Formats: sequence, structure tokens, C-alpha cells
Amino acid sequence: MTSDFYENEKITEKEKQIGTKKAFLSLLPYLKEHSKRLFIALILLSGGTFLSLVWPILLKNGIDGPLKEKDFNGLLIIAGIIGLIQIVTIVIQYFMRIKLEIIGQDIMLKLKQKLFDHILSLDISFFDKNPVGRLMARVESDAEALRLLFTNTVVLIVADIFLLSGIYGVLFYYNWKMALILIVSIPIIGLFIWIFHRTTTHRFLEVRKRMAEVTATLTEFLHSMSIVQIFHRGSYARARVYKVNEAKFSEDAYVNIAACIFFNTVFFFEYVKIGLVLILGSHFGMTFGTMVMFLLYIWRSFEPIFRTSEQLSNFQKAVAGAKRIFAILSEKSRLLDPAYPVEWNGLEKEIRFENVWFSYTDDENYVLRDVSFSIPVGKTVAIAGVTGGGKTTVISLILRLYDPQKGKITVDGIDIRDIPKSELRKRFALVLQDIILFPGDIKSNISLESERISENRITDASKQVEADKFIKLLPEDYKTVVSEKGSNFSRGERQLLSFARALAIDPEVLILDEATSSVDPETERTIQSSLKKLMSGRTSLVIAHRLATILEADQILVIRHGEIIERGTHTDLILKNGYYSRLFHLQFKNKNGVASNA
Repeated sequence: MTSDFYENEKITEKEKQIGTKKAFLSLLPYLKEHSKRLFIALILLSGGTFLSLVWPILLKNGIDGPLKEKDFNGLLIIAGIIGLIQIVTIVIQYFMRIKLEIIGQDIMLKLKQKLFDHILSLDISFFDKNPVGRLMARVESDAEALRLLFTNTVVLIVADIFLLSGIYGVLFYYNWKMALILIVSIPIIGLFIWIFHRTTTHRFLEVRKRMAEVTATLTEFLHSMSIVQIFHRGSYARARVYKVNEAKFSEDAYVNIAACIFFNTVFFFEYVKIGLVLILGSHFGMTFGTMVMFLLYIWRSFEPIFRTSEQLSNFQKAVAGAKRIFAILSEKSRLLDPAYPVEWNGLEKEIRFENVWFSYTDDENYVLRDVSFSIPVGKTVAIAGVTGGGKTTVISLILRLYDPQKGKITVDGIDIRDIPKSELRKRFALVLQDIILFPGDIKSNISLESERISENRITDASKQVEADKFIKLLPEDYKTVVSEKGSNFSRGERQLLSFARALAIDPEVLILDEATSSVDPETERTIQSSLKKLMSGRTSLVIAHRLATILEADQILVIRHGEIIERGTHTDLILKNGYYSRLFHLQFKNKNGVASNA
């Protein structure tokens, strides 16, 4: 189910096109906002690095001086200075960490917000190709990887470069011959780092991709848990989750094995260096204190080399995350607002489809074929037909969620592509078969937090569609919190809330996508009564699966295989004894008298 999305080459190619350099150049504007904090953090970093280099020298002097001469007071002074240095270093690191955390959190917050704002601006076709879990992974885990990059990874890499340079500077100062022997390992280890980076970079991209796939798969199954349990699809769900986890494990295993080989190689070189100091130290005339200092610095040099390689792994993860984020940010909407919009003050005459052809895949697989019809102002037009015939696609095109490949859609003679999308869509209200309720209370779900919808309008709309009856029975009435997907309300109650939402908007055009459901007779009567109030005096487009809901429509369009094959009133179509008539009698063949009285 989700694997198809992950084979989409368009996204993968975009990630490949965004190289490491380009990804970081894209991050520079976010860093420039914090240039002052970055400068302070760099000063603190330099100070902390310098202090961390001082105490081994003090220890060397203590061993070769006071300890050798048994000067207890001198040892206490040196020990006190070393302790003070450690305290100052901790304080410096604390303030540096605060600065970096502020930078990282701010960058992550702004990236998340920009990413979400950009996602909101993208066409619906983008969401057809990218599942929710994948987008969640990009907004959450990839942004978190970038936060760690700025608060931890980059700083540690820079700090370790400073520390390593300082260590070998001190070693050369005290014994250049021994330092020269020890430094030979640096280019060798550097070569291993380069090889490790070259062989694992694409694997890290794959790991991030597989991680997103796992998230997407889990999200989709958790959202559909009732279906999974009702249809006994637990074994299928387990198999799918196992499959995507196994794919992620394979990529993780490769990266971890490569990392294990690399880190153990670094360990080997560090132990060789320790052995060389112990064997050659006296030969080069090193005092015992100098040898201890060298051993401490070698051990300290092992830490930045080991940590740098570890941070390189985190760096690669962050780069992969950055590429994925900027791949989304590089996505462009194809449904652009017009450069020179035509003024439209609302529907006065009609909505018209003129020879419209449409395919979701931009090929010859058309969902709608040469469709033409009009919806006169104040009239109700219904679209009937079997599932997959193209009924819901008509809604998507009217709201300009997609553009047709051929033909055009007009309002009062104006091509809807010449009207800004927001200006067009605010004239419509949509009531869907799948009722969508958002986190929040009943009030915010009806108003959708629109400033132009007052509390009075919310309550008036609720009363008109009879939703007020059950809302007033709730302990907190309009302030009642809506559970996930509105699970604390019945389907009928959720439907009435969606009617109240549509009425509160006070739309010029009402679109109903099979907005009535199979409920008990009393709720059905309430819903039908509310629906009539909602549609009264409004231009309406009704998508119908149950033909009983469209008997009073001014015109019914019958769509089959993307083409309008019949049109007329219910009575006209029954008298024609064509496709609609067969559908109608098929639905009502077990209901005595309904067909005959139609």
C-alpha cells in the first residue's frame, strides 16, 4: 500500500539534485539571524577548548616538579588550579549549550513552520503521491535531525578540530620528534573517515527513507485499526510492518557494520600511539611527567577523532533530512493564481462545464470525457452514477483542486483560472461523506476559527440544522471537546455538525458529496429536514450514491465511465427507462411501492 509512494522517482530525483552544499546554502539564512549568538558561542567554545588543553600541562609540571620534590603545598596549588579550570570549563559549556539550544530550537521551529506553510500551499495532487506518515516524518524527525545538527553535531565537530589542533600544537612544542611520529596516524584516519563517508552517505539517505516508510505504514494502520480488526487483517498488518521494518533493518545493519569497522580501526591506531609513547618516550629524553602528559593528550585526541566520526554519522543523517525537507520546499504548485485576476463578486448566473476532459495522471487515462453542463444560480443539480464514474472529480474541478487538461470551467462566463483560488473557494461550502472534525471544541469545529463567524451565527446555524438539540444536552455544550475523529459523537451528530459548519459560512454555493448516511429513521428524518434548510435558496451541487436523496433536484446528471449519458429531472429519467431508471429500480426493488410511486 505505502511502498508505491516510496518508489516515486520524482521525489527521489529531487533529493539527489539537492547536494550537501546546496542544502547548507539553503540553511544559511536561518543561521544569519543568529550571527551574534553564534559569535558568542564560538568565543565560549574557544575558551573552553583552551582551558581543556591547560590542565594536562599543569599535571605534567606537578609530576616533574612538586611531586618529584615532594612539595605537598605545590601539589595542592596545582590541584586547586586544575579543579578551578574544570569548574570554569563546565560554566562555559553551560552557557555555550544554552546559546546553541536557542539557535537550534528557533531554526527547527521556523523550518517546521515554513515546511507546514509550504505544504498547505501545495496542490492536492502532491498529497495523492505522498502519504501522511511520510510528510509527518519530514516535518518531525527530519527537522529534529537539523536541530541536533546545530545544537550538537556541528559544534562538536568544530570543537574537536580546535581541540585536536591544540593537542598536536602542545605535543610539537614539548617533543617534536615524538609528535611527528604520532601525527602520521592523522592522515590515515582521515582517509578512513573519507572512505566511510563515501560508502555510507547514500545509505543514510536510504535509512531516512525507510524510517519514513515505517512511520507512514504504522500511521496508516493505526488510523485504520477498526477496519483491521473487523476484517481480521491483523496478520496482513503484521506482515506489512515486518516487511518495512526488515527493509529498514537491512540498511541500518549495513551502516552499523561499516561504523563498527571504522571505529575499531580508530581504536587500533590510538592504542598503537600509546604503545609508541611508552616504548620511545625515554629514548627521546621525555620526563615521566611529559610522558603522562603525552598519554593524556593521546587519550584526549582519541575522543575528538572518535566523536568526530560519530558526529559525521549524525551529520549525514542531518544532511539527508535537509535534502528531504528542501525537496518538499522545492515543490511548486501548478495551480497558480492568475497574474492579472478578473474581478468576480459572487455567483449571479451559472457555473458551467465546457467540454471538460480530466486525468489524474496527465495521460490519456481520462476520468472525465468531454463533460458539459451548467448549474444555474439558485438551482439544485445532482450527479448520479456508480462508484468510480467521475462524480467526486467534478467537485475537485469546481473548487480548482485540479485543472482540466482540456476544456474549461466558468462562473458567470469567467474562467475559474482567472480568479484567485481563495476568492473562488470562499463562495463555496463543502459537506463530505467522510465527516472531518478537528482537535478543539464544538464551537471551533463549526467556525473553523474564522473571524467572520460570530458566536451568534454559530448558535443560529446549529439551531437551523437542529444540531443545537444534542449540543445543549452536553455538560459543556459548545465548549465540549471533540475527541479524535469526533469519536465521542454518533455519525448522525457528526453529520449535523458538518451541516452547521456549512450554514455558518453562509455560502453562495453548497456542494454535498453524499452528505447523508444510513442511520436510524428518526436521525434520518432530522438530517433530511436539516438538509432542506441548508439547501433552501442556495445553488447546490449534490453527489448522490443513494438516489432517494436527489428526487427533488432540478436536474440530474448521470455519469458513467466519465461521460454524461443521461440528464433530466427524476421523473424524466424514470420515464426514459434508461440507465438511471435501472439504477433506481435496482436500489429500491425491495422497497414496496417506492419505484411505482416515483
